Order: sequence, then C-alpha cells, then structure tokens
Amino acid sequence: MQPYGIQSMLKEGHKHLSGLDEAVVKNIDACKQLSTITRTSLGPNGMNKMVINHLDKLFVTNDAATIVNELEVQHPAAKLLVLAGRAQQEEIGDGANLTISFAGELLQNAEELIRMGLHPSEIISGYNKAITKTIEILDELVEEGSEKMDVRNKEEVVCRMKAAVASKQFGQEDILSSLVADACIQVCPKNPANFNVDNVRVAKIVGGGLHNCTVVRGMVLKTDAVGSIKRMEKAKVAVFVSGVDTSATETKGTVLIHSADQLENYAKTEEAKVEELIKAVADSGAKVIVSGAAVGEMALHFCERYKLMVLKISSKFELRRFCRTTGAVAMLKLGQPNPDDLGYVDSVSVEEIAGVRVTVVKNEEGGNSVSTVLLRGSTDSILDDLERAVDDGVNTYKAMCKDSRIVPGAAATEIELARRLKEFSFKETGLDQYAIAKFGESFEMVPKTLAENAGRNAMEIISSLYAEHASGNTKVGIDLEDGVCRDVSALNVWDLHITKFFALKYAADAACTVLRVDQVSN
Repeated sequence: MQPYGIQSMLKEGHKHLSGLDEAVVKNIDACKQLSTITRTSLGPNGMNKMVINHLDKLFVTNDAATIVNELEVQHPAAKLLVLAGRAQQEEIGDGANLTISFAGELLQNAEELIRMGLHPSEIISGYNKAITKTIEILDELVEEGSEKMDVRNKEEVVCRMKAAVASKQFGQEDILSSLVADACIQVCPKNPANFNVDNVRVAKIVGGGLHNCTVVRGMVLKTDAVGSIKRMEKAKVAVFVSGVDTSATETKGTVLIHSADQLENYAKTEEAKVEELIKAVADSGAKVIVSGAAVGEMALHFCERYKLMVLKISSKFELRRFCRTTGAVAMLKLGQPNPDDLGYVDSVSVEEIAGVRVTVVKNEEGGNSVSTVLLRGSTDSILDDLERAVDDGVNTYKAMCKDSRIVPGAAATEIELARRLKEFSFKETGLDQYAIAKFGESFEMVPKTLAENAGRNAMEIISSLYAEHASGNTKVGIDLEDGVCRDVSALNVWDLHITKFFALKYAADAACTVLRVDQVSN
C-alpha cells in the first residue's frame, strides 16, 4: 500500500503525532508521571525511592535530583522537566523537587483548561503573566532585615540552612546544619561571593553514628602513609606529580658488563642517584613528600633514612585540593624544590577511625582553604544520603552568600502566592484569567503534598491556612509534627528567596515549553 500524507514524506517506520490529543496531552501525561514520582519525596516527611541504575548501583534517597538523574528518563517532554530540575540543582543545589513537582502540577492544570476548550497559547500567555506577578509577590514576602546577613554568624546560617537539610534528613537537621555551618564558615573567603563549594569536602567512614561526625580543618585522605613515619608536626611539604621513583629513560640502551665489579658499580650509581635526589629534597627543608604516582622501594628506603614522611595521593583532584590546602606547588620531576614551591602543614598524622586508616592533614593557622566533614554511619547507602544532605547545606550556604533574603517556609509562602494570584486573576479580562487562576491553584500542591506525606488531612489544613492568610497572617505555615497551622517565625522555618525564585521560574518555563509543542516526530 502506498503511504500518503505526511507518512509519504518521512522515512519508513517513522512515527508522527500531532494535534491536542495525540501530542500535547500525551506529553503532559508523561510529565505528570514524572512529577508523581518526585512529589511523594517532597518535604521533611518525604518518602525514599529505591532506584537501581544501569550499573546495578542501588540508590535509596529522597533527593529528587539524584532520583531523576538515575532514572534515565527517555520521554522527550519529561526530559524537559529533568533538565529544569538539573538546572535548579546546578544553580542553587536545592529545590529540584519543587521545580519538577510544580511543573507537573502546572501541566496537569493546563490539561484541565485544554479539556475546557482553551487553546495552549492562551494558557501560556496566562502562565507568563502569572509568573511575573508571582515574582513581584515573592519580593513583598521577604522577611525584613534578612538581606543584611553576616555569613559568618553561625546562628543565622543554621537558620537558613535547616530547611534544606531537613528535607533530606528529617530529625537530624540540627546536628548536620551545625556541622555544615562550621565547615562553610571556616573556608569562607574575605569576599563571601567567591565561596567555592568544592572547598568543603566530605569523607565517609562506615561505623559509628551521627554523633561521631566531626569537622576537620584541612583534609582527610582515606589512605595510609607509605613508610613507617606516621606523624609530622609543623612541617614543610613537597609535592611531586610523577611519583618518587628512579625515572626510566625515554630511550632504550644496552649496557655490556664484563666483570662483577662493573655490575656492582652500575647498581651503586643508580642508588647514589636516588639518594642524591632524596637528600636534595630533605636539604630544602621539606619533611613530608607527597607523590602523585608510585613510590619506588629504593626511594622509600632513602626517605626513611632522611626521616621524611611519604604520602601517596593517586587522584589528581585530591592532589589539587591538597596543594590548595597546603599552599604547595606540584612539581613534575623529582629533584630539589625551590623554597617557594614548598607548602606548609600544621600537622599530618595517620589515625585509625572505626578500623579504617586515614591521613588527617590539618592547617589551623594560615591556609584554611579546605575543610572536611567527616561523616559516620552504619551502611554505605546511609552515608551517601548524609552526603547529599551535606551537599545541599553547602550549596545553600553558597546561595545565601549571593543573596541572603528569606521568605517564610513550611508552605506559608505558597499559600500566600496562591491566594494573591487568585485575587489577581479576577482583575484580568480575557481567557488567560482562567490560566492565572489555575497557576495560583497549582501552589496548593506544596501544602497538600507536605500534609499528605506527613499523613495529615490535606483539605483541612489547606482551608485553615487560607482562613489564616485571608485575615492577614501571611507567615502561617504547617507544623507537620502536630498537624496544625502555626506562625513559621516561631517555628524558625525559613526558605531562601533565591531558591524559590529560580525553582518557580524554571518550572514555569519548562511547563510553557511543553505546552508549546503540538507535533512530535521521531
């Protein structure tokens, strides 16, 4: 049979979907499925998901960014939501769940409007007006005085970080926030805007529990020292990238040896050469040698003789961080280092923590450019989840260095936005007022989901939140533990303005992009 229409134009086996039911509604459906997965992980009582990726690695987490990254979403429309979540994760480091869940909710409401007979372009126009208004209202809800924050004040930092950490590790946010705040404040540069997330490291050791976690000023390497010297105080450090060993020559040559004396002398010259190199390093004042590759046995023997401590760091990223911590310059070839190339450490010591040998490099005085949060837990998957919580905390700290303004948390902001947008929709004429009203309604997803995840009656809570907000109490949110509405300033639950701003913006953009598609070919 001869194909006709668009099929005749495209190659065989090609699928072409067009029109509202075929393309738009199917795309919306895929996005709804994705946001259903992330939604139940929203908030402090969010459920964990178990994801097994293509390498058979198991993830048990409620971190939306990890979930959607490991799911390997194939559907092109749902991929747009994944990209929005990823953009949020890279920009702020928290709020990916809100982005994906809110975008899914917007699309679900758009589907209802399409069924009522609205055209997608009218919905997009309404949504665009609504997001502009949302950003205006969000600025009005900012807590007074919160922009004048001292990023080195631990109390203020913990207050802003708690909500982000609690959504990953509920019940342990106090301990974790305090640890992360200490680690971040230690490495905060003179100009906080230059804060580098990479300077707060995480070292995970199985065994013990949360109460054993500590912050180390410096680095924790999960390796043992190579030689027998396990401790050095106030020492200079030399770093060699290519390893501490006799260097093999580029060219191959043949040596003809006639007698035993010649053989002995040949071996001696090699030994003497190695000794000369190690002695040169020792003479420069260095007490610790760090090698980026193998450490030869003969070289190690001479290091021991000259009382040099030897560390091996095979990861080049770790080596770079080590140089940043100690202020050392990594040298390519073994030889006498210049005094300027040497780094300095207060102490390097090998310690045993829960049966694992680690090398702790401390720098209390000068360059405290790296600090490490030492996490302890009973299993690897618990440690991975703790690491994600710490990661969120550190990213939140970076975000507050850019913009420290806060808005009420615990769904207080969302309910206020929902209420104000509904009012705004009544003032609009034209069909896009329905879209604005639905955009406002979408915000109810947050309190509804928070309440449902905590096993509370969502409808009761939302109606009492509306009642409180209508009477002017704009800071009333949900107290999930008691299942009642309370003033969030008393509960001390705050969200960063910048997190909300980007999450809602990305979500609205992603939703509009999906709605703009009316034909799919593949």
